[in-house]
Amino acid sequence: MNKKSEHTFHIPVMGLGYTIDTPVKVARFGISSVVSIIQDILVEQMREFYCKQEGEEYIHIPMSDVDHRAKRVTAYLNLLQRIVDKQIAEMKKEPFEEGKDIVKYFRLLPDSSPVKQYYIEMTKLSGASKEFCQQQLRNKITAGAIDVNIMTKLDNLNYSENNELLPVEYSDALAAFSGFANSTLSSSIVFSAGLNPRLFAYLENFKDFFPDKNGNIKKKVILKVSDYRSALIQGKFLAKKGLWISEFRIESGLNCGGHAFPTEGYLLGPILEEFKNKKQELNAELLAMCNRVLEEKNYPALPPSLEIGITVQGGIGTAKEDMFLREYYNVDGTGWGSPFLLVPEATNVDDNTLRQLAEAKKEDYFLSHASPLGIPFNNFRRSTSEEQRLKRIEKKRPGSPCYKNYLAFNTEFSSKPICVSSREYQNLKLKELATLNLSAEKFEEQFNEITAKDCLCEGLSTTVLLKNNIPVHHHLEAVAICPGPNLAYFSKTFSLEEMVDHIYGRLNALNLQYRSHMFINELKMYIDYLKEEVQKNINALTEKQTKYFANFKSNLLQGIEYYKELIPKMVNEAEDLKNRMGEEIEMMKNNLIDFYFSEEVKAI
Repeated sequence: MNKKSEHTFHIPVMGLGYTIDTPVKVARFGISSVVSIIQDILVEQMREFYCKQEGEEYIHIPMSDVDHRAKRVTAYLNLLQRIVDKQIAEMKKEPFEEGKDIVKYFRLLPDSSPVKQYYIEMTKLSGASKEFCQQQLRNKITAGAIDVNIMTKLDNLNYSENNELLPVEYSDALAAFSGFANSTLSSSIVFSAGLNPRLFAYLENFKDFFPDKNGNIKKKVILKVSDYRSALIQGKFLAKKGLWISEFRIESGLNCGGHAFPTEGYLLGPILEEFKNKKQELNAELLAMCNRVLEEKNYPALPPSLEIGITVQGGIGTAKEDMFLREYYNVDGTGWGSPFLLVPEATNVDDNTLRQLAEAKKEDYFLSHASPLGIPFNNFRRSTSEEQRLKRIEKKRPGSPCYKNYLAFNTEFSSKPICVSSREYQNLKLKELATLNLSAEKFEEQFNEITAKDCLCEGLSTTVLLKNNIPVHHHLEAVAICPGPNLAYFSKTFSLEEMVDHIYGRLNALNLQYRSHMFINELKMYIDYLKEEVQKNINALTEKQTKYFANFKSNLLQGIEYYKELIPKMVNEAEDLKNRMGEEIEMMKNNLIDFYFSEEVKAI
């Protein structure tokens, strides 16, 4: 297995292009990050860009090759690995002098790291002792992981050049996955958005996901989940195939970037408590299940000491929050996403969008219905993509041209799926709407619902092209960006060192705006979400919805009581903050109860 990095955080996947080359920027400093590999067109553009930058020959993989998706992903990931290996080799040769990457590597480490302490001791030495320690430190340098992400719902079947449906192994998700599976990487694939039986079953075809004779697994599986039940269901599905989950990556259902997957009112604190209490039980059950299947398949057994990693991400904003998550809930690490959008050294954000993010206010971040997947989507009001969407509506040409079809799932008007954000679909849907003789209010409501969908295939990948002066296809230069609302509390650009120092409590990067604790922010989002959903459906509630909303409210109230008991245990937080938390929780509880006793909704 790879040596474990000394860092306690990772940079999650962001959009299609924001972290697509982040390993080139941060892996040599021991920081792990996640690359989106679903959009092979962008992957190929980035491979061409880096081949030229690295002086390597670039041989184009054409779309006429039936397996071009997988081959493009494999070629790009192998290139990333070569670049990072080269960076590490060069860094190990550097003298320990100010301004060198080797010094930056050790400075970035958390102060609690034994390697960091050894580095500090080295700086106090001289002569042969110092040279000996420096050589020891060079040997301890470990690259951050080049992990990859597939959103499991993005799994369209594809067609040949003759418009014939291709076999399932050429679908978007399966092709991207095999691209990773066939690469030289020894890292993890992060599956997000839930269980995809076809994709998960496909893993069995690749031996790198099973233990070798030493019990090591070259390529590992990480599942991004929103609650314990989801982890258990997906974990068992894979364990029954002999596939081990190396990590469950818990993400807040609403206080996150990108697509949001709200739970039924289950809050992050209680969810983490359940993982904490049941981790050993979960580990034992999945390990036993996995080993039984491995024995049947004649693979070596996994060692009994093997433990599933648990990490958490979504809305973390201070070093004290980060520390509390790791120490109280015993998680193995944390994910810091959106704040890194303000770190040009780490992510790809074009200059215009970067400036907008640095100047943004709290109200500029909102939960939208922009995603063609029909899943809530954290959005940014000032993005050029949102501006373009509104201008197209104003010009009576809503919708986007659709060239990539990654989100083409709708068959209302055609046998071949089309995307609901496309101009083709919205034109047909609005024509249908005009025939329904709806009231003006109802017409406007449905009109807004149809035209809210935006093109994410182009919008979430454009920024990396603009930043690197790579030609943008079809002149579609509008940028979509999906930061979590936590970004409202960061209001300038930062160096990599500044952001890492903020995570480890060596610097405060927050702006002067009052920021509630991450648990409080998430609670408020859930209450707002529930109120909006109730009001949206109040006039036509089904029995199923009534039960859903009742469970949602009950889970929120239970979460509130949990937080009341938790606050005194936050020993690292100041008393005035804990008092403020208590006041905010009580105020939100009253807000929720008042809403449910209002004339409009008390019937449910």
